[in-house]
Amino acid sequence: MSQLAPVGTFCPYPECPDYGQIGKGNLIQYGKSRQGQQRFQCKSCQRTFNERKGTLFYNRKTAVKDILECLALLAEGSRISSISRVKGIKEDTILSFLREAAQFAEQIEAILLNDYRIGPSQIDGLWTYVGRKGEKRGSRTG
Repeated sequence: MSQLAPVGTFCPYPECPDYGQIGKGNLIQYGKSRQGQQRFQCKSCQRTFNERKGTLFYNRKTAVKDILECLALLAEGSRISSISRVKGIKEDTILSFLREAAQFAEQIEAILLNDYRIGPSQIDGLWTYVGRKGEKRGSRTG
């Protein structure tokens, strides 16, 4: 299985001449964001980005721990309305976590299997649930 390169080892901007090239030496650490996230600057294109760029957690105000707990609870079969009530997070926000998590399935699975002790059958149920939600959303607009 191939390993994904971590954020901060390549420039994530397609218009950069060094886009996606690992170990070019074009990136420098560029301070921290107000939320304490490491920032980087590409010396080739002069653009900056933080350590969450290209992840499920990018541009999210909800804590990483809370997002992962919501996904773990969904994998366990908890209802979105129940999670919303307990965690104090809007149902639409939890649904957005779920939809976006599908794009990062491999990484999310690894975290849920290791850190939250979610079994493969629950993971399977989670992705089945994601698929059903996608169909419902698509049928409304179609």
